[in-house]
Amino acid sequence: MSIVARRIISTPVRSASETWACVTNLLAPKEGEARRELSRIEGIGCSLISSEAPTDDAIVIWGNGPRVRVYCLFGENAITGDDKAEMALATCPTDGDWSMSLPCPEEDLNWVQEDLATISKRITARRLGDAVPDEEQKPESEAAKLVDRGAFFRS
Repeated sequence: MSIVARRIISTPVRSASETWACVTNLLAPKEGEARRELSRIEGIGCSLISSEAPTDDAIVIWGNGPRVRVYCLFGENAITGDDKAEMALATCPTDGDWSMSLPCPEEDLNWVQEDLATISKRITARRLGDAVPDEEQKPESEAAKLVDRGAFFRS
């Protein structure tokens, strides 16, 4: 799995709302359902940006093309913009089947997860520091659990 990272300038250069608009334009540059879905969670996205959650824990999207990690730059890092990487992606990650995981401070996790569940089936939130779900990990089938691998590989 390949990974692409982007670093978006945020506060104090951009408001949380302007930052979320930049994230939306990056991930869903064309009009369509993905852009509407990201617009529906704008309040949640702005809240998480305001709490500076995506500083070290990325907004992660996967499905079409490489996994995309979006970080935000705050304070002096936003002002200098030295680590800025806001260029367009080679492929649109929201084309086709996609999922997104948002980093969230523990004190906000319950309400964010509840709100997201009513708005989107694709977008979830995770506690800051938690691993991002891996879309390639598939649960083992019941039949696979019943195979005695030791007996299977004995010669």
